[in-house]
Order: sequence, then structure tokens, then C-alpha cells
Amino acid sequence: MTLAPDSTEAPDSADAPGAAESTGVVEVTSPEELRELLGAPMRRAIDKERVTLHAWDREWLARSPFCLIATSDAQGNCDVSPKGDPPGFVRVLDDTTIAIPDRPGNRRADGFMNVLSNPHVGLIFLVPRRAETLRINGRARLVREAPFFDDMIVKGHRPSLALVVDIEQIFFHCAKALMRSKLWKPAEWAEDTLPSHARIVKDVQYTEKSLEELERHYGPAYEKTLYGS
Repeated sequence: MTLAPDSTEAPDSADAPGAAESTGVVEVTSPEELRELLGAPMRRAIDKERVTLHAWDREWLARSPFCLIATSDAQGNCDVSPKGDPPGFVRVLDDTTIAIPDRPGNRRADGFMNVLSNPHVGLIFLVPRRAETLRINGRARLVREAPFFDDMIVKGHRPSLALVVDIEQIFFHCAKALMRSKLWKPAEWAEDTLPSHARIVKDVQYTEKSLEELERHYGPAYEKTLYGS
């Protein structure tokens, strides 16, 4: 692209020679390039995939109080939502199906909205003090009533909605990420110098509440709202 001497138009970044190189950023743009960089997966990493729940998968789910649910809409816009409850909150319905109860929250329902347009989900289940994680990928659906809802009651709260996942892939993920992060080692944690959540909310989003009101909202009484007011 050639500019007239008196032109004030800037050249398109795509046309600027060496634009990518000048930033020092080199992207990976093909599966072949990625494999050249990372190498082939180890055989045991491939062979560990399963499509049905093993007894140890069931035991892991029975001990897990926390999971992450990844979804995307039909256009590929992604969301990851945390879910937590007493250990065993995820119900095993059969060898290929699990159910996750919904609890009172902010009602955004980003992940649930995604499932309505794209049922594919990815789940990671954590167990405190264990560095491995259990990964489940499958197809999800939203259920508003089922007999197993009676088994999901916590502190008198019966869920009005559950995410039912038909398992397509399941395996245990190695411990390296949690070992590197020292997630379960309090002695290794950096000092908590972040401001209170109330302070963060006041600074990053619009709210008519004062900081003092937010501090009260997110204070000791907040835990009383976990399963409804």
C-alpha cells in the first residue's frame, strides 16, 4: 500500500511489513505447527479416555464438592461457571449420566442459556487435597422436574432445575497443574492483599448501594442466603 506524500492515512496493520514480528508475538496457526511444537501425546494419555463411569469415577464424584462447567453458545461464545455444594451433590443416574443441581444465584444463567443453543459441555471436578481432577465431556440438557430431585435437597432447598449430562468422554487429569499452583498448600499461598469483595464490586460495577451497605451484604449474613432467603 503506497500513500501520497501529503496523506495522513495510516497503513493498515495487515499491510505493514513485519508487523507481527515487530511485536515479538508469533502465533501458532495450524494443527501441524502445534504438534511440531508440543510433540505427539503419550499413549497412556490417549488410552485413559473412557465413555462410562468406573467405580473410582463414582467415588470421586461422591467426594467432590466443587466443579467447573464450560459451555458455549451457537456462535462459540464461551462461559465457565463454578458449582459447589456438599460432597456428593452430583447425582450419578446411571453409568453414562450424571445430574448437577442448580442453586439460588444471580439468575444470569449464562451457561444454561448456552446449553439451550449448544448442548456440548466440559466439566472438571475437584476434591480437596487431591491434585488430580476428573474431567467429563458430554451433551447436556436442562431438566425442571425429576424423581431424583428429592435426593438433591440441601438445608430444605429442593432444586427447581438440574443440568443432566450424557457422558461422551471421561478421564482423570494429571496432577501437574495443581502441583504447580500449590492450590491445596496454604503455607505456600501469598498474603491476601486484595480488597474486600464489597470494595471490588463498588469499584468495577454500577451500584446505588454504599460501600458500607455492600460490606454488610457480603458479610457474615451472606452465607445465610446460599440456599434461598
